[in-house]
Amino acid sequence: MSGYTRQEVAQRAGVDPGYVDRLVELGILTPAAAEAFSPGDVLRARWLQSLERAGVPLEGLAAAVRDGVLSFSFLDVAAYDQFAGLSGTTFQQLSAQTGIPLELLMVVREAFGFAEPRPEHQVHDNELSVVPLLQLQLSKGFQPVVIERWLRVYGDSLRRIAETEAAWWNSEVEMALVASGMTEGEMLQAQADLGSQMTPLIDQALLAIYHAQQEHTWSQVFVEHVESALEQVGLYRRLDRPPAMCFLDLTGYTRLTEERGDEAAADLAARLATLVRRSSQEHRGTPVKWLGDGVMFYFREPADAVLAALEMAEVVGRQGLPPAHVGIHAGPVIFQDGDYFGRTVNLASRIAEYARPGEVLVSQEVVDAADAAPVSFVEIGPVELKGVPGTLRLYTAHHPT
Repeated sequence: MSGYTRQEVAQRAGVDPGYVDRLVELGILTPAAAEAFSPGDVLRARWLQSLERAGVPLEGLAAAVRDGVLSFSFLDVAAYDQFAGLSGTTFQQLSAQTGIPLELLMVVREAFGFAEPRPEHQVHDNELSVVPLLQLQLSKGFQPVVIERWLRVYGDSLRRIAETEAAWWNSEVEMALVASGMTEGEMLQAQADLGSQMTPLIDQALLAIYHAQQEHTWSQVFVEHVESALEQVGLYRRLDRPPAMCFLDLTGYTRLTEERGDEAAADLAARLATLVRRSSQEHRGTPVKWLGDGVMFYFREPADAVLAALEMAEVVGRQGLPPAHVGIHAGPVIFQDGDYFGRTVNLASRIAEYARPGEVLVSQEVVDAADAAPVSFVEIGPVELKGVPGTLRLYTAHHPT
């Protein structure tokens, strides 16, 4: 799309029409005709105003462009077409038009990575894409607080993806191009051309991974529903000595990632994997998957799971890593495509979330099946876990004193 008027550029970029005129006078914007601005001009106006507000002199930028030291022509390539402008509709107006609570609409702006807006601020075009889903959720009785939580989780998760992507783009593309002898202006253009090739492939890969994660999660929920239905009609037989699922998580991993960055967190996860793999295998356990801040294990014998968990928690502490907290539950599991599903897996994860730093916490089923193990158990009483109906009897595991 091309041929924006001066007024349309100003509206979509969120600047005054006079600011557009100023950029034209300085030679930063060069419309094909008097009223024929491009989508790239919208981005130039928007980003240059941000630079000026950050203290970068606009006249200096214009001089750099005239001298060929800097160019903003890269903003015209296809990779930047996905960045939306302002819609012309305010949050207050959109709320009145759709019936969506104003407070909920304003959370959309936060999920998109920007500061909380005011009611009179304009909605971005791409933010409008979320509106039909919000309307459907509300029409089906979804609680606004639940929708807000979903939006924030989406926003935070995708922010981390975007930041990681920007870090490897800088190291593998931008710095490499500058090292090859390009000027900053040449590098910006070259990286934009490569970005236009990679952007659709990144979108394709991201969506494929997301769909695979959906399949995994939905399969687990499906298995739990089937188990529950069979149990209600007496067709679900519990095993006398069931296998055990074990989750080990590191305390404070999310805070570490925020403070020291994803690279430090990835290094910590690699160290954790090396330490716990040996302990689990020595006790006939199998690491099933690595979860960033922890590990999921399968053990044929619950007693082995407890012994391995105690050893792993001690090893992690001795190596200077953040303290581990462990949850173990024993029961039937379903194996599919190299992973385990079912209620047992879900409960083990919930128990791990409840455990305190350095603690190995197990269910009654584990205690019953690990009666011959050289460990002791101390009951902490009936416990309510998030997302689990009723209460569970949980125990801390210890080496005998």
